[in-house]
Amino acid sequence: MLFNIDKCKVMHFGRKNTLFSYQLEGKCLEKVSEEKDLGIIISNDLKVSKQCTQAYAKANKMLGVIKRTIVYKSTDILLQLYKSLVRPHLEYSISAWSPHYNKDKQLLERIQHRFSRMLPGMKELSYSQRLRKLGLWSLEARRYRSDLIEVYKMLHGKSAAKFSHFFELDESYRTRGHSFKLKKSRFNKDLRQHFFSERIVNIWNALDNDLVCASSLNIFKNGLHLLWKNDRLPMGLL
Repeated sequence: MLFNIDKCKVMHFGRKNTLFSYQLEGKCLEKVSEEKDLGIIISNDLKVSKQCTQAYAKANKMLGVIKRTIVYKSTDILLQLYKSLVRPHLEYSISAWSPHYNKDKQLLERIQHRFSRMLPGMKELSYSQRLRKLGLWSLEARRYRSDLIEVYKMLHGKSAAKFSHFFELDESYRTRGHSFKLKKSRFNKDLRQHFFSERIVNIWNALDNDLVCASSLNIFKNGLHLLWKNDRLPMGLL
């Protein structure tokens, strides 16, 4: 395999990393603390603040374009434009960089705050009231929803990612709740707690058996929507 040496770089992870220098064809490779790959900013501390800032900037710019250029600001039109042109910037590959710091969550949520206030008759309502009236989930709830959908797909063999690579079924819950409860791992690092295979365990385990055993992905999605509509979502999704 041929490599473009000028584009090859080294990123060191971990506090105890000895920071060795690496060479390729006699040339010392550049050391970096962050790098963008497929549109995602990866940093050596594995924090996602810069990715959140980038996503916010792109979404905010697009929201500004919509506000300036759309004259007839009906709710239906703006809602479709928001879903198709703005929100995708906030959710691109979100499972890989889902934020866990409040400052990052609030930064992303600020976009939906701003959008919902643009709509006619919405300024006087609270954020939760605006979302309910528009039929929108909070962005944080949508991130958890995306994780739940991925777990369902992996569990039922509808995803390329293998269930066994991320999760283990908890045999101790056979007599309580649904039959596919996930085992909670032990970890020393706080960062691990917010990784995909850990952050979703408690919420998944709180779902009903009928929902977890849904016969199709669409039925599973509709079941989540019904829980949201009836205010019966697990605590992490509220």
